[in-house]
Amino acid sequence: MTTYTSAQEEAIGCLQEPLQIIACAGSGKTQVISQRVAEILKQSGVAPRNVIAFTFTEKAAAELKERIHTVLEAEGVSTQGIAEMYVGTMHGYALDLVQRLVPETFKFTVLTDITTRLFIDRNSRKSGLTECPTMSPGTPRLRRFLHSKLYMQATSVLREDTIDEEQVPAGVLKSHWDYMKLLYDNAFFDFTEMINLAVQLLEGDPDEDIEAALVQRNVRDEIRYVVVDEYQDVNPLQERLIRGLVQFGANLCVVGDDDQTIYQWRGSEVSNILTFKDRYPGVRQVTLDDNFRSSEGVVEVGRSVAELIPFGARLSKAMVASGHQRFDRGDLLALDFTEPDAEAAWICDRLEAMRGVPFADGPSADPRGLSWSDCAVLFRSVARDAGPLVDEMRRRGIPFVIKGLNRLFDSPEIHAVVGVFQYMVGEIDGVGLRALFDDASLLPVGSDWAAAVRVLEDGRDFDRGKRWGVYNIQRLYLEFLEALTLREDTVPGNAAKAELVFYQLGKFSQAISDFEAIYFNTDPAQKYKSFADWLEHQAPDYYADADADVGYAAPDAVVISTVHQAKGMQWPVVFVPCLRNNRFPAKRQGGLGLFHVIPDAAVAGPDRYRGTVEDETRLFYVAVTRAQKYLFATYSPVPGNRLYGRRSQFFDHCARQPWFLTRDPGAPTSTLAPHAKQAIPNVTLSFSELKYLFECPYQFKLRFLYGFNPPLHEALGYGKGLHDALAEAHKRALDGDLLTAGAAEDLVDRHLHTPYAYPALKATLRTAAIKSVERYLTDHAADLEQTVHSEKQIQVHVAPGITVDGRIDLVRRLDSDEVAIVDFKSTARAQDEDVTRDQLHVYAVGYQELTGERADLIEVLNLDEQGKTIRELVEDPLLSAVRGRIKTAGDSLRDNDLPRLPVWVEKCIKCDLAELCRDVPEDDRRARRAASGR
Repeated sequence: MTTYTSAQEEAIGCLQEPLQIIACAGSGKTQVISQRVAEILKQSGVAPRNVIAFTFTEKAAAELKERIHTVLEAEGVSTQGIAEMYVGTMHGYALDLVQRLVPETFKFTVLTDITTRLFIDRNSRKSGLTECPTMSPGTPRLRRFLHSKLYMQATSVLREDTIDEEQVPAGVLKSHWDYMKLLYDNAFFDFTEMINLAVQLLEGDPDEDIEAALVQRNVRDEIRYVVVDEYQDVNPLQERLIRGLVQFGANLCVVGDDDQTIYQWRGSEVSNILTFKDRYPGVRQVTLDDNFRSSEGVVEVGRSVAELIPFGARLSKAMVASGHQRFDRGDLLALDFTEPDAEAAWICDRLEAMRGVPFADGPSADPRGLSWSDCAVLFRSVARDAGPLVDEMRRRGIPFVIKGLNRLFDSPEIHAVVGVFQYMVGEIDGVGLRALFDDASLLPVGSDWAAAVRVLEDGRDFDRGKRWGVYNIQRLYLEFLEALTLREDTVPGNAAKAELVFYQLGKFSQAISDFEAIYFNTDPAQKYKSFADWLEHQAPDYYADADADVGYAAPDAVVISTVHQAKGMQWPVVFVPCLRNNRFPAKRQGGLGLFHVIPDAAVAGPDRYRGTVEDETRLFYVAVTRAQKYLFATYSPVPGNRLYGRRSQFFDHCARQPWFLTRDPGAPTSTLAPHAKQAIPNVTLSFSELKYLFECPYQFKLRFLYGFNPPLHEALGYGKGLHDALAEAHKRALDGDLLTAGAAEDLVDRHLHTPYAYPALKATLRTAAIKSVERYLTDHAADLEQTVHSEKQIQVHVAPGITVDGRIDLVRRLDSDEVAIVDFKSTARAQDEDVTRDQLHVYAVGYQELTGERADLIEVLNLDEQGKTIRELVEDPLLSAVRGRIKTAGDSLRDNDLPRLPVWVEKCIKCDLAELCRDVPEDDRRARRAASGR
């Protein structure tokens, strides 16, 4: 049974009043939120679907879901229906809301920040980019590539912030609306537009807008409790989303720490949390000021940093150390060096010395020896400042990972694979390419270099008679690695190096996917030339601030990260280097900026986009409070650069604190064997991910731990379009609107979206889709009114940290009064029968956990005329067996026990990543190449 402080108990027990929880760093807020949700669900008449819990990241959502489930089970509270409780980001909720209730958006796909920028650059005129005027005399209009990131920010601010449009130049507004039209014409949402559309529907007039009426009725009837974590980072548009969700009387609880407001440059408004009590009536305010994470030294330094923020710009609180970590003299150091190389050398010395130092993860845990992954180096800017440290770590062989895709293009293995595409377009010759692979030590023993080069020669034989989609960049990348026989077990060096190399190569695969998502249908020669140019000139900047890691992998390696990316994380050992004036705190950037496009007078509170010392202080507070025990703040001047030659005020502040030493007494000498902490990952798998784990654990590892992506297929979107068309038909049937075959063409034209198909294929797919939908609506006309659920969300929690999410295409009641779970397959080749059988039994388990009812049958309805229909009884032994398979698969994932299949089998032929696994038999290689048209 968890013991709570009096403040935590007050927060947990406040269920009816609006509640503001002010949660200091390390104060156990996730456990408090989880317990409060459990208390909500204990109330009579409250169902999980009545609760929304917003987190800032998907990783935080996975942890919160797991904690909630653990608390419910420990207290004997039913988890029935838990799949219908939304726990996730605001972006994810907004997308789910509109795509459940607004059929016109079913086919929309979401652009990431990277693909949004690629989309704007590729369509530079249509997107409004190169038509957008500025107020800078030297730059009358924005330019392609140079200013797409700035343009993205401007279009987001126009939707996210409180804007006086009369102050915005007409040309800027026109460009913005051009961009919005282009988005909708191409069935795309960017991150801002998902929330913006949801807000428009929540604020719309229900008497004049049918869709607004539908969305508002759903919110009014379903939502009773809204919890918002990281409330300090909410921007004005997100605040409007929150208001829209509670406008019918739902209880609101916000959780946050104004001292950790670090996303002002993205529009977050610290006044939201500062004035919450004044803007919502009857608010109870509870402060969680116990820090259970860090030693007294770290906590007191963090508190001293927060108190640098002026009175009135922060909420009153005093964080206190309440955890088990002991402060020992020498744990906190503030050291200055003569130049960056000396600073980097000391950090590496200390990293090596910290290996094996005893550390206890919990108050009753036995000490273990620290390992590489227990250490983090947090920079204000990895892109600008991490170079000397990265070079020194490479020289010494210290394993490291750079969080996100930041500095991806600096690694030697990525230099080598970038060279592949420079060779493709004639920018380097074969000798230069070979030198890059030699420098990166990427050539396996006995590899056939000539065979690998032939793959590239074949790939650049740009025959205009072939379909453009044949020239698939991702496929060429995988085939080249195959020809080199570059596998995880053939990378020169030890297993740790192999893991890091594949981690990097997987990230590069993601970069290829980002580019091809926008440039797939391009003249082949131009596509490869554009890709090579992008890799050299744009991609490093595109990914300089990329937040997300690609896969689940967490190698035993030192983490290099920006402070922003470290939010919500903790490490036993934290280094905060490069504490230079004008770097941390950062100086305001010169050059063309947001207020050269949108006048600052048009924006409420414009200073947050420029950055203030208070903002930088909050960021430094986040950096300091990531440390559990050891905190090392360091400084060195940049030689010959007066701008970055002086110490940061943050370094001087640390040096003045009595907890720091300014001379290194040496690392602790007591050691144990290094043992990396085996954190149990909170993993939520979709069925598509789970099926890879079932089919071949190693394929799962390549896809989801390392991040390799399969080649894009020209018919991508066909299956989803059919599913969406039938989903609308069944949703309308639930409202009593029974469609006939005559509606098929309209349904298909609304939902079918095949952006990578060439014109003839697009026409063929449309014709096939119409026939399939007509056939279904004819053959199943009598079944439509038997619809029980369409696209029903289910969730199976099978073990600590392992959850499977999915959507059941259709639940219907048969004339026999039996309940059938139905899955649609768009083609007879969609997937193997045994995989489908597993999928439907997972769904049967999820349906039972959701509703408390047991389905009687599982059905596969194949929409392909040649396809096979499957109908089987739901049997308890199969349900138990599939639960067991999920648990076994999850345990294997936790233990990183994800082996190849012992022998080459038929399913290997269909695997998109077979090239990275083992040698493909020659006959199968020819078949795979023929299938791709090459």
